[in-house]
Amino acid sequence: MDRLDNTIRPYAWGSPTAIPHLLGTDPTGEPQAEMWMGAHPGAPSRTGRGTLVEVIDADPEKELGPAAVAKFGPRLPFLLKILAAGAPLSLQVHPDLEQAKEGYADEERRGIPVDAPHRNYKDANHKPELICALTEFDGLCGFRDPLAAAGLLDDLGIDSLKPYVDLLHAHPEDAALREVLTAILTADPEEMSRTVAEATIACTRLGGAYAPYADIAHHYPGDPGVIAAMLLNHVRLQPGEALYLGAGVPHAYLNGLGVEIMANSDNVLRCGLTPKHVDVPELLRIVRFRPSDPGVLRPEASPDGEELYETPIDEFRLSRYVLPEAGGAHDLTRATPQILLCTAGTVRAGEHDLTPGRSVFVPAGEKAEVSGTGTLFRATVVA
Repeated sequence: MDRLDNTIRPYAWGSPTAIPHLLGTDPTGEPQAEMWMGAHPGAPSRTGRGTLVEVIDADPEKELGPAAVAKFGPRLPFLLKILAAGAPLSLQVHPDLEQAKEGYADEERRGIPVDAPHRNYKDANHKPELICALTEFDGLCGFRDPLAAAGLLDDLGIDSLKPYVDLLHAHPEDAALREVLTAILTADPEEMSRTVAEATIACTRLGGAYAPYADIAHHYPGDPGVIAAMLLNHVRLQPGEALYLGAGVPHAYLNGLGVEIMANSDNVLRCGLTPKHVDVPELLRIVRFRPSDPGVLRPEASPDGEELYETPIDEFRLSRYVLPEAGGAHDLTRATPQILLCTAGTVRAGEHDLTPGRSVFVPAGEKAEVSGTGTLFRATVVA
């Protein structure tokens, strides 16, 4: 197996302290948002044999296994991250696989450069993702019941929000949610900025259930995404709990440290809380306008100590092992590729001692025995 040397991405919303604290390193003073583990061409992990992209390209079937190559092609189909949100990320949705293929082909036909700021589809893949909390973790996930959203907006006592409140009482629910989100994102910018300013004052004064939205507004003053965010469920994960974000589900991460895994794609359509491009017509085509429970996941334990986070897709499979002091070795050998990530304690993986934030790549079929005391996340595929 290969010890991984991973890139940390300094996005503006990142925490300056959370990842350094996990790694036991000194903060640089700059935000450290994500540490990437995998073979994404934008920042592939480095090994003693070259980048993980180079290692896999040299012999895909040996590194990934025949079954994974047959199912996903000669590439690692997931990207594993440590994510440290010190400020809210953009409110966003991801397309399903068919939508991604159609959107990518359309933008290719129209000759839009893949790095153009108004390009929506960077590739032809979908981007389901899972976030597992390492600390208390706040996020937004899926639409609230429209009547609950109407009550939240109505209690702010702002006249310019009354039309949205009325729309949210209409039927059917999906049409009501679509109309309100459309109205928010297409409103006159100056009028919306004034509404958001009033809402910020009201949310700060009311506190409680409004506190997350006051914080969002502090980071994104005047952004229509502040009002759009109030249509969504607020969820607070405890360490070990997770959220699965499927296609078309609007979401945003607000604050906290977590392990994130996703299909290897960059396709994001934004709804707000960002200075980046918001393509309202395409967004409305992708969003699934139905209220839903956030669906907090807790791992299912097996007799061998593996705790699995069940998801409905095959590009990734995330589980963890909480290794006790008196525990023996665990054989994690699989016929599929794996990344093993330590998040607490010290775990020995093969010949490597892993401390928090350190990881290894295990080629398909290679012996993978782990021991020690700590927490180990295991990322692989279903093939």
